[in-house]
This record gives sequence, structure tokens and C-alpha cells, in this order.
Amino acid sequence: MKSGVSSAIFNGRPVERFRMITGERMAAVDENAAALGVAQKQLMESSGHAVARAVREVAEPDSSVAIVAGRGNNGGDAFVTARFLDDYSVTTLLLGKAETIGTEIARENWDALQQSEYETREITDSSQFDLPDCDVVVDAMLGTGISGDLREPAATAAEAINDADATVVAVDVPSGFDANDGDHAGNGVEADRIVTFHDTKPGLDELTADVTVTDIGIPAAAERYVGPGDVSLARPDGRDGRPYVIGGGPYTGAPALAAQGALRAGAELAFVAAPDAVAGEIQGYSEDLIVQPYAEDVLTPERTEELLETAEQYDNVVVLGPGLGIADETLEAAKQFLESYDGRVVVDADALRVVPDLETDATLVCTPNRVELARMGGPDTDDLAGAADKIESFAAELGHIVLAKGAADVITDGERTRISRSGTVGMKVGGTGDTLAGIVAALMEHAEPFDAAAAGAQVNGLAGERIATTEAFGFLASDMLDEIPAALWGGVDE
Repeated sequence: MKSGVSSAIFNGRPVERFRMITGERMAAVDENAAALGVAQKQLMESSGHAVARAVREVAEPDSSVAIVAGRGNNGGDAFVTARFLDDYSVTTLLLGKAETIGTEIARENWDALQQSEYETREITDSSQFDLPDCDVVVDAMLGTGISGDLREPAATAAEAINDADATVVAVDVPSGFDANDGDHAGNGVEADRIVTFHDTKPGLDELTADVTVTDIGIPAAAERYVGPGDVSLARPDGRDGRPYVIGGGPYTGAPALAAQGALRAGAELAFVAAPDAVAGEIQGYSEDLIVQPYAEDVLTPERTEELLETAEQYDNVVVLGPGLGIADETLEAAKQFLESYDGRVVVDADALRVVPDLETDATLVCTPNRVELARMGGPDTDDLAGAADKIESFAAELGHIVLAKGAADVITDGERTRISRSGTVGMKVGGTGDTLAGIVAALMEHAEPFDAAAAGAQVNGLAGERIATTEAFGFLASDMLDEIPAALWGGVDE
């Protein structure tokens, strides 16, 4: 039975507007919640209970219920559901062999059904699929991480579910629904009722189904604070990208640290454009850098067009600012570059001075410290985390992503805000902001700028924490470089 109207409720109350969360972001929040001590098994128990409540709302006790479950955590939610429906006639159909259930917690909940002698069946081939006559079908075949047309045996199962004269309750999203962009496969499940978890997903409100958004106990901190899920979301799965650092002149260490930070975070190559007078010194920091010298002693407007051509030719993520200095001609050149470039730029250090009055089509991630933030027009405070709402308002007015660096880093695009609590007091040493700029630039090759900024802040802080275990307060920014890969991808002692 298919309804013709879409509506939404939250914990039983109608609401007019939800926040949206994509499937990818939801996975990150789940991982963050686990890191905060809220076990995924606990969330699965809450999810399964919520689905059982929905079944009770659409069918009287003694009604027949068929649960069609996949081998992932979506199926695990449904295995829990079966245990809360003892006053119904429930049959659980697993698509696949039990030994191939993909996660430990889903397998534990399947085993609980076996040991308690619930009625279950394993469907190892689409030809074996036979949907029992039932009043309610619980669709738990595929969750938020799946997109595209359904394949067998899910395709056959979905066809049977859609043809059944039963109320269809979908777990989190209907099978075949892409929770990242809202697309629904042509052969996907057509649900009457959707029980989605934590927040609604993009596109659910466009389906002809009643949508219930259920709070399953994920703490707000799992979204507010940057955690391992955010790092997973932005982590490169290969080596790629060629960040282009435009810096140096009065200072030489800063652009070298930024470029090396990018390499350690997965960049394939790192280029540094710098005055000829200091190019050799910058090269001397590492033979891994590709230094491109230009004639002037500092960056000048005459050099802007050449730098733009290089950045546009290779579609580089640019890091603009480390070690540039504040000469009038340098700031004018930085302004001209940003107004002419329409790519992705991490703006750091002295180049931040030109951002407030800028008109640009570029995507900017601005990385000010406390003093630089106040100079740009943001709040003047040592407690950045306490001023997160003010920084968010400032970013909204600025029109760019802000990664404000402090004891806790605040990352905001004016609508979303995250706080990274990683790091150590030893990171007050000069240069740690330069490594951060390079890490963010490298991650922007793979992730959305906001996600890259949040993950970059976390990884930079974790690298500092790792080195602090042996060097206490005496380490240098250059010492942190070796710890970036382990902070990003995980070390053997994690």
C-alpha cells in the first residue's frame, strides 16, 4: 500500500523544517559518537527500537511482519527490531549468507535471533526469494552508503516488496535511495513510512512517504566537535594533488613548512613560488620541494599574471601568504591574485589582511590566528571556542570559510561550525600554522573545503600531540611533519 502524501515528524511531533545530513556525514557522526563513548551497538539498539515503534503504529498486535534485511548495519538495525515485536508474527529474511554479514555488531544481533529461536531465513539466490504474505514489510536491505540501481538479490526483493499489499516501513532510507544527493533508483523500494535516524537526509521530503526523524542518542558533541569521523571523511585514498604555495620573501621557513605539510598529507608534488633571493634557502629545507623563483625581492603586482597562469593551468589548490611580508606592493599583488583566481585557496598569514575588502569568485579557506582574526574584523578573544557563534557570524558576513587557530580551533562557513580540540600547548611554537595550511591544501584535493579545513585542524593537532609525548614543550613545527601521516591515516600504535 503506497501513500500519496509526504509528511515529517520528529519523535512523534510534526515539524516544518529539519536540518539535512548526508549519508557520508552521517557515517562521520557515527564514528565521532563512538569516539565519545557512545558505542555503535548502543545506537543500533535505539534504531531498532524506533523502527519497532513505527511498526506498532501501522499494525495491530498479532499482525504479520516480514523483515527483509541486508548484511550491513542497516540489516543489523532490523535484527534488533525483530526482538521488539514479540507480539507480532515476524519472519526475518537475510539477503545472503549469515557468515558474510559485514559488521560484528550486525552479526551479534543476527546471532541473538538464532539463539532465541526467532523465525529467520537466509536467501542466497534471488530465485529463492519468496516474500511471505504479511501486513507490514520492513525494508532494511541497503542503507545510506549505497547508490545506483539495485542489484540481485535486492532487485528481486524490491520488486516483490513494491508489489505486496502491505505497508512498507523503510529503515533510515528506502533501499535504492542515495542519501548524499537524494536520487532514488528506478528499481528502488517505494516506502509508505521511513524511519530515519538523527536528522533527515537530502531528498527524503520529495518521496511520497511519511518520514519520521528519530533521535537515537547521538550526542550533539559528535557534530560540534571534530573527531575521527571528520578525518575519515576527508582522508585521501591515494596520492594526488599539487598544491602551489605562494610565499616567502622576508621569511623562508613558512612556505617550506606549508609545502612539506602538504606532501606529508598526501600531495603528489608541492610547488613553492618565491623570490629568487630566497629560493635557494627555501629549497635547502627539503629536496622534496619544487621551488620556482622569480626575479623580484618580494611579491609584486607585476608577478601576479604569471602566478595566475601557473595556478590556472594546473588547477592547483593555492596556499597564499606564508612568509610574504606586508609590503604595500605585496599586499596589492595578493589582492590582485585573489580577485582574479576562481579556484581554491588557503589564505594564511599576511595575505589575510586583504580578504575583508575582497571581491572574488575563488573558494577561500582563511586560517587566522587570534590576532589576525581580530585584525580582519572578527572577535578579539583568547577563547575562540567560547566565541564560536561570533566567529560563525563573522564568517557569514565575510563570505568565506574561516579556520580560526587557537587552543581550540574553530572552523565555520557561516552556517556550519565545528571545533577541533586536538593539540597541545607546545604548538604555540612558530610554524605550526604553516603546516596546517599545507595539510588543508592537500586535503582540499579530495574533500570539500569545509571538511578539509575541519580535518586539517584535527590532524595538525594530533600530530602535535604525538610528538609531545616524547618532546613535551620542546618540539618544533618541523618535528611535527613526520607525525602527520600517522595522525591522518593512523599509526600502528593507535
